[in-house]
Amino acid sequence: MRCCFSAPLAALAGVPGPCEVLRSGALLAPALLRAASAARARLPHPHEVAAVHLELVTLTEDRAVITWYTGVPGTDDGYGRMLPAVTEGEVVYGTHPSHLDRTAGEDRLTAHHHVELTGLEPGQTYYYQARSRGVAARPTTLDLVRGNAAGTSRHGLGSLGGPYAFTTPQPPPGRHLMSIALCNDLHLGETVAGLVTGFPLLRGVSQEAGLPPYPEIMTRALVEEALRRGADLLLAAGDISAGGGPADLARARGILDGFGTHDRDYFVVRGNHDRPGSEDVDGDGFRRGFGRADEPGYFARELGGLRIIGLDTYEKRGNGADSGGLGPEQLAWFRSRLRENREQPTVVFGHHPLTVRDSLFPVSAGQRLGRRQARAIIDAYATTPGVFLHHAGHTHRNKRTLVPQAPHVALQEVGAAKEYPGGFSLLRIHSGGYALNFFKARGAEALEWGERSRRMAGGLWPHHALGRSVTDRNSVVFRDLSGITRLTSPSLAGTVTESV
Repeated sequence: MRCCFSAPLAALAGVPGPCEVLRSGALLAPALLRAASAARARLPHPHEVAAVHLELVTLTEDRAVITWYTGVPGTDDGYGRMLPAVTEGEVVYGTHPSHLDRTAGEDRLTAHHHVELTGLEPGQTYYYQARSRGVAARPTTLDLVRGNAAGTSRHGLGSLGGPYAFTTPQPPPGRHLMSIALCNDLHLGETVAGLVTGFPLLRGVSQEAGLPPYPEIMTRALVEEALRRGADLLLAAGDISAGGGPADLARARGILDGFGTHDRDYFVVRGNHDRPGSEDVDGDGFRRGFGRADEPGYFARELGGLRIIGLDTYEKRGNGADSGGLGPEQLAWFRSRLRENREQPTVVFGHHPLTVRDSLFPVSAGQRLGRRQARAIIDAYATTPGVFLHHAGHTHRNKRTLVPQAPHVALQEVGAAKEYPGGFSLLRIHSGGYALNFFKARGAEALEWGERSRRMAGGLWPHHALGRSVTDRNSVVFRDLSGITRLTSPSLAGTVTESV
């Protein structure tokens, strides 16, 4: 392995001892980072780096988020990943591929680069190149073909370093009314990500020794990022815990309480992992943690004219460990609730998706709601023009699906919070439509775990989880949502109306 800097350079930088680089895959200590940064300006031949895994994660009308990873060539951490090379990162961009006259950088040295371009113009095509120490970042070959790197243009095909291109969308028309963070699959209590029983070659990924549990890191970072992005509400669509353990659910509740008050600022439904477990000797720990034991796990709330319906897709008795279903009582309640006001703007969320299409991996019955129930829900949507979004988790991927029976409803699967790509979708509602954008949780430890966990499924996980295209995680829809009242404060006390 090549050292990050030599013993003479360490002495020059005021750092005792020889090379201290990245043997465990962790970031360098802050003091060492500062010293290395100061010394690098006097080093005529800095150590070689490789810049890989380039991804265009977020694309809105006025900003774009671009991420990549820098590693030390020729090294391996035991999981097929280069050891991290902590260095600077920047994106040069412009409106012509031969004139990249703008630069966006980072405020710290890192191996897990997250650069946000701001002040972009709607409807404008931009060309960009991401680089670290002059080395152009490149996507994986499959990402290049599928357009995850940037909605690839012909300008990026000649070289894996780009430049690449994207075109910003038009913003939703009208006044901004509210923003809602959509998340799922927190899995508090989990210790191995991507462990597939019966497939020894698809080994799971564990957290680096000595670091906090990754589900807690990711959930805390998600809450912080959702608040920073201006979310007024948060909807968590199930698998809050890894196995329904009371301690794990209590930890999840404590972290989510950092966003606000449960059943006022954030709302939660149950997933298959939240089913009562062997340690839950006193009944259903999920309902104790996020409701009352004598209440159903499904509900409807009205907030400023927006109707939010939460479904308990694990409510069906006798189903398997993963399959989803609604009991007859809940399904009848759901249909009745929609009929009460067919025109009212409505968001529905539940853990299991109604359909799973275009999956990189084989699709089993356990990955979605039962066919008959899914068909009943879609038929109900066909006669309820007010419903515009159905948010689901469970598949741990970003995927936007429209079905011909109810084309006005976007069926949006959102990537898992607890692993790569590790984030949430922000629903920005305007009086004339909405935008839906995926954001990574970008704390340093969250980005580090996101890169570590991308090696799941034999390295194929990113091609499943991030989304087949940029539009699977970033979309804009024009429609009349003027019946929703503008929220002027993150606190919604007094505005929630129960309708269970």
